[in-house]
Amino acid sequence: MERLPSWIRQHVAALRALLVLTLMTGAIYPLLVTGIAQAVFGGNAGGSLVRKDGRDVGSALIGQSFTDGTGKPLKSYFQSRPSAAGDGYDPTATSASNLGPEDIVDTLPVPGAKDGKGDPDTGRQSLLTKVCTRSRSIGELEGVSGARPYCTPDGAGAVLKVFPAVGTPVRAVSVNQACPAAPFIAAYQGVKVECGRPGEDYTAGRTVAIRGTGTAVVPPDAVTASGSGLDPDISVAYAELQAGRIARERGLTMERVRALIGEYTTGRSLGFMGEPAVNVLELNLALDRLKG
Repeated sequence: MERLPSWIRQHVAALRALLVLTLMTGAIYPLLVTGIAQAVFGGNAGGSLVRKDGRDVGSALIGQSFTDGTGKPLKSYFQSRPSAAGDGYDPTATSASNLGPEDIVDTLPVPGAKDGKGDPDTGRQSLLTKVCTRSRSIGELEGVSGARPYCTPDGAGAVLKVFPAVGTPVRAVSVNQACPAAPFIAAYQGVKVECGRPGEDYTAGRTVAIRGTGTAVVPPDAVTASGSGLDPDISVAYAELQAGRIARERGLTMERVRALIGEYTTGRSLGFMGEPAVNVLELNLALDRLKG
């Protein structure tokens, strides 16, 4: 039998190598690693799924919302921290908001205007106003003060645009409070403060954030999203802030609720990294089990 040309032998060898490597790296290795993971790590390898009444209700590693059909918090459950992943805690869209501490000026919605998709103009909230709005809402839900530094009483960022940008002010605008809202302060350096007018360009002004007084009661993790948007835990401080509401709604004593928080609190990683945290899903399921 006549020998095959060298170029054909080379292609056959390459095809053999492709088939062998595909079998090894595409089938044997994944099955081996998956089998070892399932045997050694058990439920962790399967996504750390949490079950209730024989069905999966979530993952201990991924947060979720505890709200009703209109998006309002269910008062009998502990609430998670905010999420910027998709519509909230979406593993396929895990991300942060990418907004930083200098994002403090809103774009006010213009009444009657349309956006690029033809929908009503909703403007854009700055990170500061999002934090202020969340803090105010949580304060109302928990029956505590939702005030915090750099926030107005109506839940917007306490930010002025001052004109001219350099020199003695002749005009000051509370840019995050749309007219006819009353500005959070009456005057700035002797100049009367105006409310913001939607659609007006204030970029030429100097941005001045007004700190105000007082200390925030609502913890930071209650008003900011995590870097992944999937954080299943909240701080002990945020859990304890909600304890009074849970006790009232569930007819429990504060001591029982606090004991439950302690039971589902995990310590620092390796004993020194991070802060103690409370898993919201597991804590809420434990609450449901109290009533059988």
